[in-house]
Amino acid sequence: MNADPIVMEYLPAPLSADESNAFVDRIERHFDELGWGLWAVEVRATESFVGYVGLWPATFAAHFTPAVEVGWRLAQAYWNHGYATEAAKVVLNDGFDRLGFDEIVSFTAVANARSQRVMQKLGMTHDPHDDFDHPNLPAGHRLQRHVLYRVTGGVRSREAGRRPGLTNV
Repeated sequence: MNADPIVMEYLPAPLSADESNAFVDRIERHFDELGWGLWAVEVRATESFVGYVGLWPATFAAHFTPAVEVGWRLAQAYWNHGYATEAAKVVLNDGFDRLGFDEIVSFTAVANARSQRVMQKLGMTHDPHDDFDHPNLPAGHRLQRHVLYRVTGGVRSREAGRRPGLTNV
């Protein structure tokens, strides 16, 4: 999945096997240290690995960081089946209900319409004034400009008929 150029189209480059393994190691360390992170997603009926969906810290220098990001990466064969949206809803609930985050963000390159549709289906909002140039990409890079979407625990809680007021952990 991480080596597939189509899956990685809106990321700087596909990952080698060593880079992908190192990424998995970082995910596992993150779970050990904080108790949350990127979860492996499987199709229940077949136990087929789909990809990952979860929360990750956004710590690069930007007007909205530090922040907690909801993100996903799925193998191409599993796109357009609702897996990213379904899993991300569970992740957002966990982030707000169990972990107590006030806000969760998501961001992607401007051209990544598929991920933006997932963000919209999750009830995340976009303000063009929040869009930013990703500081980890060089000036002029085709993916440098990013859109930012946000959702707050209070908004989600009101929509679900629950009281807002969650705090960060």
